[in-house]
Amino acid sequence: MVVEATEPFTVPASGPDVFWNFIFSPPITTRRYVRAIEILPGPHGMVHHANLIVDRLSSARRLEAAPGKGFPGMDLKIAHSPLNFPSHFLFWKPGAPPWIEPDGLAWHLDPGDDLVLNSHLMTMGMPMPVRPSIGLYFTDKPPTKLPILIELESDGALDIPPGNRDFVIRDTFRLPVDSDVLAVYPHAHYLGHLLEAYATLPNGERKWLIRIPNWDPKWQAVYHYREPVFLPAGSMISMRYHYDNSTANPRNPNRPPRRVQAGNQSTDEMGHLWLQLLPHGKLDQRREIEEALLRHRLEKNPGDFNAHVTLGALMLSEFNPRGAVTILEEAVNLQPMEPEGHNWLGVALEVVGRTREAIVRFQLALTLQPDYSDARYNLAKAFVKSGDLDEALVNFRQVAAACPKDPGVHNDFGELLLRQGKAAQALEQFNQVLANDPSNQTARANRDLARRQLAQN
Repeated sequence: MVVEATEPFTVPASGPDVFWNFIFSPPITTRRYVRAIEILPGPHGMVHHANLIVDRLSSARRLEAAPGKGFPGMDLKIAHSPLNFPSHFLFWKPGAPPWIEPDGLAWHLDPGDDLVLNSHLMTMGMPMPVRPSIGLYFTDKPPTKLPILIELESDGALDIPPGNRDFVIRDTFRLPVDSDVLAVYPHAHYLGHLLEAYATLPNGERKWLIRIPNWDPKWQAVYHYREPVFLPAGSMISMRYHYDNSTANPRNPNRPPRRVQAGNQSTDEMGHLWLQLLPHGKLDQRREIEEALLRHRLEKNPGDFNAHVTLGALMLSEFNPRGAVTILEEAVNLQPMEPEGHNWLGVALEVVGRTREAIVRFQLALTLQPDYSDARYNLAKAFVKSGDLDEALVNFRQVAAACPKDPGVHNDFGELLLRQGKAAQALEQFNQVLANDPSNQTARANRDLARRQLAQN
């Protein structure tokens, strides 16, 4: 399947690099498994590199000025379920052939999922339109292996004085479970010089993961190992990047050198190391890795709002709602104007039985973002739990209109209508679920119940 950007974006003739995001909506009607992607990003020489991000909550669309227009930005914060772990490198650079996933490592794409192409575009001396396309290659074999991407970074330490020939940043992460490393993706800008990553095993042995002695950002790439690199639990993964901000660095964009800090422009700097891990064992151990990684992020930066929210949501999935309440209260104190924190705190409060407080949090989230469908849905369910069915009905009508294909929303709305004796309206909701998901057994049973109620009236 080939999907093309709805509208082109015109890169200006001159000026700084442009980071532009195109949104694609593959027209699929059932879950598909993707074994490879092929990206045709734009005119030769214009696109430095591009990353594809799967947006399962349509959160990127809120950033567009108008549908199909795309939006600017490099360091994207795409909303996702805390249990929808990032799993695959979907990366393009000039000259790179499509990567075909080995058997068992395909990734899924569901109806309604968006694909966001995060593109680094270069000016060419004249205005140039860019309209990328993406080829999706499917397989009938569902995934049997569950990888996870982890990131080490130390952008907060990037403050490189002019003339410094060997400025070093570091980050370390202790791996909590036995894992194979499948691929590695180092990232820095023009001052990067020596990029190293290695693991120190519990017995003290060092295993190199990657070492680039003369980094050139034009050749940045995802590197897949010929054979997976096994790391036992307790291994310490280390990132150590060296930067050269002197005139001796032929790629230094500043003449004379100037102070350089972390940022999104190519004349700023970054220090990131991504690894694709495949945990060992029969059980899904990605939660242990993600929780350890989030706690590591909070050790480095206690003010990291996103890490607080994700950790709180993860703790809810691990049946630790009281711990989640504490973490999420810290999140909303850090960023009281962010609706996501209030929504997740509301979920945690409801789980521990504090439904009225949960309602207040959902209402706060909707005050900050009136089109926040998750918060509206959670508010409707909280009103049902509190016995305020009229308010629940009002909110269910709104969220059902905003989410026409969400089976959970329409099934729950139908159950509320049944409870209020509105069998005909309930039947409409169950039929809508089954039109989008004919195999939904819960909706099928509810539809039969609604039909019986109608027959009795």
